[in-house]
Amino acid sequence: MLLLISPDSVEEALDCAKAAEHLDIVDVKRPAEGSLGANFPWVIRAIRDAVPADRPVSATVGDVPYKPGTVAQAALGAVVSGATYIKVGLYGCTTPEQATDVMRGVVRAVKDHRPDAFVVASGYADAHRIGCVNPLSLPDIARRSGSDAAMLDTAVKDGSRLFDHVPPDVCGEFVRLAHESGLLAALAGSVKVADLGELTRIGTDIVGVRGAVCEGGDRTTGRIQPHLVAAFRAEMDRHAEEHAATVAAAS
Repeated sequence: MLLLISPDSVEEALDCAKAAEHLDIVDVKRPAEGSLGANFPWVIRAIRDAVPADRPVSATVGDVPYKPGTVAQAALGAVVSGATYIKVGLYGCTTPEQATDVMRGVVRAVKDHRPDAFVVASGYADAHRIGCVNPLSLPDIARRSGSDAAMLDTAVKDGSRLFDHVPPDVCGEFVRLAHESGLLAALAGSVKVADLGELTRIGTDIVGVRGAVCEGGDRTTGRIQPHLVAAFRAEMDRHAEEHAATVAAAS
């Protein structure tokens, strides 16, 4: 399971750099603009320069509307600015067809510029609260659009968490559908250390966190702390070892 950490500034990215050995992907977002709020191109560039070259930088394009051309341009801006993982929050797409339309434009724009870039179609575990596409439709949307991964996050940051809206077994179905389509499955949404056992059990490929590694556990006012990143990774590794041992004992 890969660990994705989301700083919202160059200063926080430098803190991530101090803990680079414990994380896999540095994700650039702007929480002030939403769950998957887009940050500025110059911030993406600065964060790319701030973190080790062997750590890929991800950038969110935003909680986007159903405007395929607009979103494709935004996605191209993110990859030109130095991101190699491009995440699109399908906030304003109310049908799988709309979501697929948006993601096809993103995939073409991004991969025409950089074929090895990694495109993530992101939906929301609490989709029922905002009227966007059903979480379990995301793997098929990602597959049909040529994306590389399907992701779930939470749209409304009010203290509710991923598993409050999509229970672990349903998240497991999401992961299974993604894997059947040849995609990676990413899960986020106020994920805590206590969730790592379930996330490991269901085969999650990428786990995204912010609040769990921020001072005071606050994604908005707290700042990412390198020692919290290290501690979170240690718990990830412990659960991975325990799960591997359980699987080996059962076989």
